[in-house]
Amino acid sequence: MQTENRQSHNRFEVSPLDLDRNIRQHCSTRDFVRSKLLTPLGLILLGAGGAVAINYELTKSMMFFTPQHPASISTPIASVPADRLASVPTPANFITQVVDKAGAAVVRIDSKQTITKQSAIFNDPFFQKFFGSQVPSSPSKEIVRGIGSGFIISSNGEILTNAHVVNGVNTVKVTLKDGRTFQGKVMGTDPVTDVAVVKIPSNNLPTVELGDSARLRSGEWAIAIGNPLGLDNTVTSGIISATGRASSDIGAPDERVNFIQTDAAINPGNSGGPLLNARGQVIGMNTAIIQDARGLGFAIPINTAKTIANQLIANGSVKHPYLGIEMVTLTPDLQKKINDDPNSNLTIYHSQGVLVTKVILDSPAAKAGLRSGDAIEQIDGQQIKDANSVQQIVEQKQVGSNLQIGLYRGDRPRSVSVTTVAMPAPKQLSQSPSTP
Repeated sequence: MQTENRQSHNRFEVSPLDLDRNIRQHCSTRDFVRSKLLTPLGLILLGAGGAVAINYELTKSMMFFTPQHPASISTPIASVPADRLASVPTPANFITQVVDKAGAAVVRIDSKQTITKQSAIFNDPFFQKFFGSQVPSSPSKEIVRGIGSGFIISSNGEILTNAHVVNGVNTVKVTLKDGRTFQGKVMGTDPVTDVAVVKIPSNNLPTVELGDSARLRSGEWAIAIGNPLGLDNTVTSGIISATGRASSDIGAPDERVNFIQTDAAINPGNSGGPLLNARGQVIGMNTAIIQDARGLGFAIPINTAKTIANQLIANGSVKHPYLGIEMVTLTPDLQKKINDDPNSNLTIYHSQGVLVTKVILDSPAAKAGLRSGDAIEQIDGQQIKDANSVQQIVEQKQVGSNLQIGLYRGDRPRSVSVTTVAMPAPKQLSQSPSTP
């Protein structure tokens, strides 16, 4: 027992002279002291509870390893000169670098729209009986104000934003990050993809760099910049949660977009703002959230937005090919429900593909002979798995294209040729809380 204690004691019992000689062989006194201080000081930052013990050990070390020329140390060991501290740059993380690169090109868009309203209550015969000629005859007018975001895609003032941000107006107020304001002209809107372009009268403006949304993968970083709830230049971050979300999946069946899903915080007012990757490139345009849900934000892929923007800049509008059908994805459960319903008057023989639920009157589909109950399995030789597949195939065609549709009517296969036309103008796009 004595031997073990002695060995343990001797292992740490080193004469000051020997240790001081060893130290001088490898480093200067200043470097040695700095090396001895590095670990204790780091622990102080991590936990203040160990500060007393560490300072005590520092005091012992300083007494034990006092150099022959103490005047060479001009400052207390535990302090850092103010001039040296100021000269050390604070390292920037990649999000800060993304904001520095793209932030100046993100703008705020304020819109103002006058809506004419007629109260339906005064059209009720009951109220007309009592109020007679006193019933208000002139419609009321209401001013609706909206706030959104956008980002500059060309130095001459072309700005990309959401169609629902500038819905129903021809001009908007655009505010740059540096405080300058401009009256912006709406060059065109496309409700089918929810993309719009605004032009402001200025040059030499900061611009964003557009990325490639086709190469996105789940798990990549995502940074959103915008003006949520009127809080200008707000930055949030997260990841790409998923890609290729069908419009029907997020409650926007009339739109032809495969959305990017992100958990970066997006709120009303973020609409039209950029979603960026870790390199500061725009990969999407923030457009929608699911109401009462957290971490479920959606963005239009920048490849889609760029294609639509080019057409809006050139022509002021976009022509989308149109068939004129309403449809639902076939599943084994849906097949069973239809076949088990005695009132359906329909028997489905296949559990895959798309079921036509309605054919629009005078549409290309109606003229080609499509019917409700037809089960579409192929378009131009491509296998159809769901309703979104039909939308995407049709969207990739030109107006006037001829599509060969393979389907089953009952248990019999058929082939129908449909020529697309330009999609009729949709009803005026209405903004809801779920589309910020």
